[in-house]
Amino acid sequence: MLSVGEIAGRSDRIIGEVERAVVGKREALELVLLGFLADGHVLIEDFPGLAKTLIARSFAQVFDMKFARIQFTPDLMPSDVTGSSVYNQRTGDVEFRPGPIFTNLLLGDEINRAPPKTQAALLEAMQERQVTIEGRTNQLERPFLVIATQNPIEYEGTYPLPEAQLDRFLLRLRVGYPERGDEWGLLARRLERAADEIRVDPVTDGRGLIEMQEAIEQVHVSEAVGCYIVDEVASTRASRRVQVGASPRGSLALLKLSRCKAALEGRDYVIPEDVKAIAVPALSHRLMLRPELWVQRVRPEDVVRESLETVPTPAAEDLAAPPR
Repeated sequence: MLSVGEIAGRSDRIIGEVERAVVGKREALELVLLGFLADGHVLIEDFPGLAKTLIARSFAQVFDMKFARIQFTPDLMPSDVTGSSVYNQRTGDVEFRPGPIFTNLLLGDEINRAPPKTQAALLEAMQERQVTIEGRTNQLERPFLVIATQNPIEYEGTYPLPEAQLDRFLLRLRVGYPERGDEWGLLARRLERAADEIRVDPVTDGRGLIEMQEAIEQVHVSEAVGCYIVDEVASTRASRRVQVGASPRGSLALLKLSRCKAALEGRDYVIPEDVKAIAVPALSHRLMLRPELWVQRVRPEDVVRESLETVPTPAAEDLAAPPR
């Protein structure tokens, strides 16, 4: 099994290679990698043109995995995602033709441009890692990860994602516009390579990613930190601003991502700062605010940050050392 130090070293090489294509967004890239290490799905929400698709494609190349892309459109059917059975006139048999969901890394581009019926075609695959078509259950090959992009809901032609589907994304992040120096760096690299396309080199493969996921299990979580995670999630449910708080799936997301964050830092135990670092992307998309707060421009992220400020942090003496 890989050591925590080996996980940290390999992760640094992975992010460094992706940064050849995506300039100045190390924090966002680290969040995507944390989601993959936790064997979860990632939702990127931002405006067009901010490298969302490039991030997904670059990670697929770095992990040397099978990659498929679905461009979600209003007329996309569920069978376009999962596949369908087709009658073969030559043989007289009905053949199953698998859809793009049968891959290792699936990019759902502009996922909220498709109607809810098509969006729901992903639910079983994201949670159970299987697809049921015409009564037949088909297992998906590991690793199976979804990285979806969506435009802000204010954009014309978008459908809000169902709450059940949002909850199945381990985390949600935004990329944001680059800084002035980073944007010039992007232009300078384009001039240097004299081509639009850039291809990054593999650092590991799908089996290597699974090894990293399995090695995360050796990262220790003390009872004090575990209770801190529970209190953070419970605080979102108690907030007067929230109609529906984070579910226990949110607690599990905090647990898994904080262990991955500790491993990236080279530690084999979790500290409260790991939990705080990933609380907003792990919990904010799981909250339903009271309708009247949209007028006040209150965001779920604000509720999670408020929770981080109010929930007491465990004292240093309560953080038990990891077992040796």
